[in-house]
Amino acid sequence: MSKTDFDYTDRAVDRGGRKSNLSMFMVMLGFTFFSASMWVGQQLAAGLDWWGFIWALLLGGLILAAYTGALGYIGAESGLSLDMLARRSFGIKGSYLPSAMISFTQIGWFGVGLAMFAIPVAKEVLGLNVTADSMPWQGYLLVVIAGILMTASAYYGIKSLTIISYIAVPAVAILGTVAMILAIRRGDLGLVEQFAQGSKDLGVIGGAGLVVGSFVSGGTATPNFTRFAKSAKIGLWTTVVAFFIGNSLMFLFGAVSSIYVGGNDIFEVMLHLNLFYLAVLVLGLNIWTTNDNALYSAGLGLSNITGWSKKTMVIISGVLGTVAAVWLYWNFCGWLNVLNCTLPPVGIILILHYFMNRKAYRDDTVPQKQVNVWAVAGVVLGAVVANLVKWGVPAINGMAVASICFLAGQLTARK
Repeated sequence: MSKTDFDYTDRAVDRGGRKSNLSMFMVMLGFTFFSASMWVGQQLAAGLDWWGFIWALLLGGLILAAYTGALGYIGAESGLSLDMLARRSFGIKGSYLPSAMISFTQIGWFGVGLAMFAIPVAKEVLGLNVTADSMPWQGYLLVVIAGILMTASAYYGIKSLTIISYIAVPAVAILGTVAMILAIRRGDLGLVEQFAQGSKDLGVIGGAGLVVGSFVSGGTATPNFTRFAKSAKIGLWTTVVAFFIGNSLMFLFGAVSSIYVGGNDIFEVMLHLNLFYLAVLVLGLNIWTTNDNALYSAGLGLSNITGWSKKTMVIISGVLGTVAAVWLYWNFCGWLNVLNCTLPPVGIILILHYFMNRKAYRDDTVPQKQVNVWAVAGVVLGAVVANLVKWGVPAINGMAVASICFLAGQLTARK
């Protein structure tokens, strides 16, 4: 690896590459600023009253905290990315499966994110007629401009991600919260009373499942970022606190938008308040933080598979996501949600393998296999169960099956 690879693509981050606690918190908080999470907020508001909403956030947040917190701890203690961890737990060639899954999913969400910026701006600000069958050239131009800017910042890696987070996180959090408060104050009913309107048929467990599902796939990439934390404890608490705050804000933004202006995004609330330019700013920055993290993870994953540099793969990923953005938005969101269920089994196997072989990871003496068949089988079976079994929380179902399969394989191998 070149000495100029500040992203430590194929080795552990050394002490000199570690970032400040504030930088890590900003990066992790920006990671959660995901507009699709606001869609979940809309679903939660439709199906739950205020206290049901709060309990769903707490329960779902607790499950996410356990999962992403463990991955954050592992990333920080080992200094390894998701893909480098996978090379040890899945085998060198076996790691191609989780790398391909995370890359494909994150490129897809990157493209969807571009369209989530361009289409609302084209409709609401430029006054264009945009449908699934028709997109004016100005809309495509917005997609291209956003794609170039976001790909460029992801190209420069963790340093650029940190700068973007320092700008975007305070802006989105402050402006979005102010807009939410203004919408509540101008409404006919208070927040609790407004939540009580309509049919409430979701249930706290179902709501918690939506909370978990909204970010469990993205959260699988947590080690890609926490490996830059100064210690394992910092990697743990920055992940848990940042993810809980960020996700809760996104759900609240989506819920308030839904019950006060009939939308699903704080962008629509700000438009309703005649804050046009601020609305575009908040929408763009909100998507930028998550899209940069997604493209960064995709670049690392594809680099592991191809052996090409992370920067090269970021450019290729950015081009693919930009070209397919509008099509992805209208045709692929459902499929991306299906793919989301395939990533938690990857994460749980990384966690199990690390803590079962912690000393070997510390000494960098983990035996290198070509393929760990039981790890691969666990992901495949876990993904099938997560997508087909309708009972319970899909992500947890998938992780449970993957864990059983992997642990059975480990016991068999030892005997």
